[in-house]
Amino acid sequence: MKHRILWIVAVTVLFAADAGSAEKLVFDASKYSQKVTGCDLLAAHGDDPNAVAPGLHKAQMDLPAAIAACQAAVARDPKNPRLNYQLGRTYGYSGEGEKAGPYRDVALAADYPQALFVYGFMHLTGMNKSTKDPCLAGELVRRSALYGRIAGQIGFPFWSLKGEFKGCPVKQDLAEMQQFLEAADQQTSDFYQETAIELLQEKIKSRLATNKK
Repeated sequence: MKHRILWIVAVTVLFAADAGSAEKLVFDASKYSQKVTGCDLLAAHGDDPNAVAPGLHKAQMDLPAAIAACQAAVARDPKNPRLNYQLGRTYGYSGEGEKAGPYRDVALAADYPQALFVYGFMHLTGMNKSTKDPCLAGELVRRSALYGRIAGQIGFPFWSLKGEFKGCPVKQDLAEMQQFLEAADQQTSDFYQETAIELLQEKIKSRLATNKK
């Protein structure tokens, strides 16, 4: 509960500053060490735009070694959101999601883009021992989209149009979602992502046309 309260406080402050803004956000990784650590080599995520080492899938990871390396790296550099995110990742993959709370807090408080999407997804689904909270999930996933995370740019419109965030205070503006999808389309040549983008764009056009009647 303590970690959840800290999360909500951090997220509330972050989104208050973003109210009404659809502009692209930029994460300043230069504020943190970019030195490659053992934690990076053993626990980096392949989709993390701020990773400093090649990413690994869960099946490729030596989880006990990754946990030890990330614990040591975070102890040396406790405010680095990349390292905290990666330590939380290793705990989650090891079935010890409850231990990840303090490290997730640090990554989210720093507005770390990869953490925003991943933890948003976790709160949407309740996976990895996370509290199911669709409203918090919506805030986190939308913010990841503002940072240019393609998963957020596609995922937020998809879940919003499905009604996953119904009744939540998160901004669900159709025009903004169109912008997310256009930006995602510029980033990808993947057939499945492009297909999803096209289908979502058509659905938004249909909603906008209905709203004008």
